[in-house]
Amino acid sequence: MKLFTKHALLAQGWANDVLFEIDEHGQITKIDCDVKQPSEAAQTLAGPTLPGMPNLHSHAFQRAMAGFAERHASRQDSFWTWRKLMYGLAERITPTQIQHIASQLYVDMLKAGYTAVGEFHYLHHAPGGKFYESPTELSDRVIAAAQTAGIAITHLPVLYAHGGFGAQAPNAGQRRFVNDIDRFAVLLEALYTRYRDSKDIRIGVAPHSLRAVTLGLVQQAIAIVTQLDTSAPIHIHIAEQGKEVEDCVAWSKKRPVEWLFDNLHVDERWCLVHATHLADDEVQQLAQSQAVAGLCPTTEANLGDGFFAAARYFELGGGYGIGSDSHVCLSPGEELRMLEYGQRLLYERRAILAANETSSVGASLYINAAKGGARALGCNSGRLEVGARADLVVLDPEAPILLGKQGDLLLDAMVFASSDNPVKDVMVGGQWRVVDGHHQHEAEILRNYERTQHELWT
Repeated sequence: MKLFTKHALLAQGWANDVLFEIDEHGQITKIDCDVKQPSEAAQTLAGPTLPGMPNLHSHAFQRAMAGFAERHASRQDSFWTWRKLMYGLAERITPTQIQHIASQLYVDMLKAGYTAVGEFHYLHHAPGGKFYESPTELSDRVIAAAQTAGIAITHLPVLYAHGGFGAQAPNAGQRRFVNDIDRFAVLLEALYTRYRDSKDIRIGVAPHSLRAVTLGLVQQAIAIVTQLDTSAPIHIHIAEQGKEVEDCVAWSKKRPVEWLFDNLHVDERWCLVHATHLADDEVQQLAQSQAVAGLCPTTEANLGDGFFAAARYFELGGGYGIGSDSHVCLSPGEELRMLEYGQRLLYERRAILAANETSSVGASLYINAAKGGARALGCNSGRLEVGARADLVVLDPEAPILLGKQGDLLLDAMVFASSDNPVKDVMVGGQWRVVDGHHQHEAEILRNYERTQHELWT
């Protein structure tokens, strides 16, 4: 396959008159620039072309409750009161409903310009905690949804064993999440065996949080997944809420990230999701570790989590990516905007997260989030270069906010100047998944999702 575009954001920067060659495996095999007369065999793309954005943190089923948690429950309404509503949904949702919700979610992600997703998957069992005949029943459902939509997925089965620091017993709302290490090993091994030859499916592991696992369990889970894949991604929720930090200090005399680094080898395989409440030395440890900070700014704002120490972390060269998490928002641009605006509100200055004094904030954020997100998901994407997976996003040249702009100005406009979706076409692994704003299966997927929402909420 040959693709020609007038403007493309390559790994080395913007280039004009670019010809891509893509092989049958969906990899970019050749890139030529300043091509004035592409061959007739080349498909001409409609507009400027970007690398697709990885979405490094998703709880797919939570899309069904977007908009249902915005009532003032009490003067102390918080993440913890929101969690009760989420547990209520998790307790009653069925495998078929999960698949329909995830399918709609993943189509919407593709239309927004996300080309890969990290599914942090902790729903393992039937309501009440009863085991399904197949331990991979619900994992298979979200992976099937990704395959139907055509988005690349890094599936991250969650190890969840306890309800609080110090191996407290799980509560009733967590019954569908809980596994012992033996059953979790069976789950991981079955998933790896089933999907290891699928080019757009990666299996990793996710110790849920320091609240939900012990050190021994984390070590065992990492050992199991490493035997299957020595580079398998490892994701963990950490230091999201102030209460979590306080409880961790009461339990261990250490803050969560401090405890993690003191007890485990945190390296480039790791993604620390949220990491909202960090002391200065923790910021430095994380930045120097080569791990990725998994930032979910719209969810963190929605839940009242707080602000990540982005300005300092970026100064230290820390890697990061973005995720839509609870899916109150499915726009990469809005995630990046919220990340920058949070810092502006904190420091009462502008253009805080630009890579240097002369660079574009929008371009800096987009380029680095794409690279970091791909590293967190263990996928060969996030940049347009020879050898990378052909994950492309084509912008609509007629989008009003993009008119008259080229290069980095396109990304500044996309991130900061509009809430309209400027994405026209999306390719994942050499296959067009969104064409002129539409997905091949969108009508059927929407019908199934509509029925599921009626079942759950009426």
